[in-house]
Amino acid sequence: MRRSIDCYFAPQSPWTYLGHARLCAIAEAAKAEVRLRPVDLGTVFPISGGLPLARRAPQRQAYRLVELARFSRHLGVPLNPQPKFFPVAADDAARLIIAVDDQDGTAAALRLAGAVFAAVWAQQRNIADPAVLAALLAEQELPARRLDHSLSQAVQERYEAYTQQAVDLGVFGAPSYVIDGEIFWGQDRLDFVERALQSPSTTSEGA
Repeated sequence: MRRSIDCYFAPQSPWTYLGHARLCAIAEAAKAEVRLRPVDLGTVFPISGGLPLARRAPQRQAYRLVELARFSRHLGVPLNPQPKFFPVAADDAARLIIAVDDQDGTAAALRLAGAVFAAVWAQQRNIADPAVLAALLAEQELPARRLDHSLSQAVQERYEAYTQQAVDLGVFGAPSYVIDGEIFWGQDRLDFVERALQSPSTTSEGA
């Protein structure tokens, strides 16, 4: 039985960006499926006790910048800890990833998600701008009409459903990887994700 990793994330999350390539590599090596679940952190945070970045203590904000630079160097992933377009509204980007996943499949959605992350954190691009989203689609050789689909009620409902799933599971931050109901919070938990995929599934037949 093929294993799956549910990845709950927000398109503006630097930690999701830092872990994205490694997540894809781990899933490919394990022949596991990544199921992208973009969520609205503005809904998740108040329920789970999280705070938007601007409302966190200065010490936490300062240490976050240290950690971003540290992980960028360690992973060899280019990242500007203080990009031009951040904070940024990411709902449109989230819905676009869902639309591509729905119409073009997981592999295409993973490529687009990676491009969206890099746009914010490495390329100084504004993912709240429809023109930027259109350009990202073109760069990934995906149909421009996906932007129209991303505005549909069906995509909005899926976005809301993923956000509610995150709340129901106890997800409180991004990225959160869920395997067989177990949450692994943060890209620095990917070692545990890899190990979990190597162990027998607790939900498989005969378990």
